[in-house]
Order: sequence, then C-alpha cells, then structure tokens
Amino acid sequence: MSEENDMLEELKKIRELLSPKPEPVPEKPKNIAAEFLQFIKKYKILGLASAFILGLAVNALILSLAQDIITPIIGIFIPGFNTIQDIKIGVFGIGNFIAAFINFIIIALVIFIIVKYAGKIGIE
Repeated sequence: MSEENDMLEELKKIRELLSPKPEPVPEKPKNIAAEFLQFIKKYKILGLASAFILGLAVNALILSLAQDIITPIIGIFIPGFNTIQDIKIGVFGIGNFIAAFINFIIIALVIFIIVKYAGKIGIE
C-alpha cells in the first residue's frame, strides 16, 4: 500500500510541475499618463508610426519613379504619347488606371524585396 501511495505522490508532483502556472494579473495604471505609456509599449505604437511614415516616403519615391522614369520610357515606343493620362480606349480614359496599376506593381515588388531581405537578416 505504501508503494502505491508513493507512486500517487510522485504522480501528483509530476502533474503539478507540468500544469501551466496562471499568468500574473497586470497592475492597473494609476493615472491616464501611465495607462497611455502602457498602451504605447503593449501595441508598439512608435514602430507602427515609423513604418507608416516610411511607407508614405517609399510611396512618394516609387510614384516619382513610375511617373518620371518609366512613363517617359513608354512614351519613346508609342508615337504621339505625351503622358499616361492621354491613353484612351474609345470614350474611356484608362491612362490613370494604368498609372495606378504600374505604381501598385512597383510598390508591391519593392515591399516584397524589403520583407524578403528583412527575413534573411532576422528582422521581423
């Protein structure tokens, strides 16, 4: 009987070791400033804001690349082509759509390359 009790005690110890511990309850902030700082830390707001600002800058750079470099190259091969906005099919002016599509493709490609490189060097 004592052998069974010893085994039961060992099993209880093992169960206690394997059971997950409850997470400590985070302290409630004492004032609005502390709560605001906790919010910024928890959701990493500064990193998000930095990424948003950099995204706007990259968007402006790529938009300039498409409008100032790629569009004139297209104009070399199409006679009578001044700007991409001049492209029309019947009554439909599809030039702006084509420009937006080209910008989207370039932005998606640049973002893909950045994310792929960041993954290689261990930045997530």
